[in-house]
Amino acid sequence: MARQSPIMPLAFEARQKLDLPITENADRLPDYLLQQERVVGAMLDASKLTPLGEGSYRYNVTSFKVFQLEVNPVVSIAAVNSEGKLRMHATDSELDGLGLVDDFVLKLDATLEATMNGLEGEALLGVTVSPPPLLKLIPRQVLESTGQSILSTILLGIKARVRKQLVDDFSEWCKE
Repeated sequence: MARQSPIMPLAFEARQKLDLPITENADRLPDYLLQQERVVGAMLDASKLTPLGEGSYRYNVTSFKVFQLEVNPVVSIAAVNSEGKLRMHATDSELDGLGLVDDFVLKLDATLEATMNGLEGEALLGVTVSPPPLLKLIPRQVLESTGQSILSTILLGIKARVRKQLVDDFSEWCKE
């Protein structure tokens, strides 16, 4: 009897850098980054973010479709302030929408740093998951390139939000 080889999980990741010049009140940026809940809420969609306690959040990532399947990732995020930086990383994740998937791992490592010129940041978003039964007929390279594209789109969306919403929120905070 031939043994079936185990299915290798799919793995893909995307990285995005941020260089956001801020001239007005730039000296107040380190203090602003200490307003952790406010900053995390301005970076992500606050309506999908649930604070769980000091430095801990649950985030319902925007739903998206993969080959006609609706996917709803949920991630737990830990945020830590140190040395003028706000660091965030995923502590747990789950995936709704692909049927039974128990090996889904979402990796998030992001840093936002106050500099003399504004804010600098970098985010790495990665996923490891076995292909669900409904997608087993689609070639692995197609699935991985699609996954990579989706992650890049998510990071670009967050970058756009940061460029607009975080700057607006910082200005508002400076006025308070």
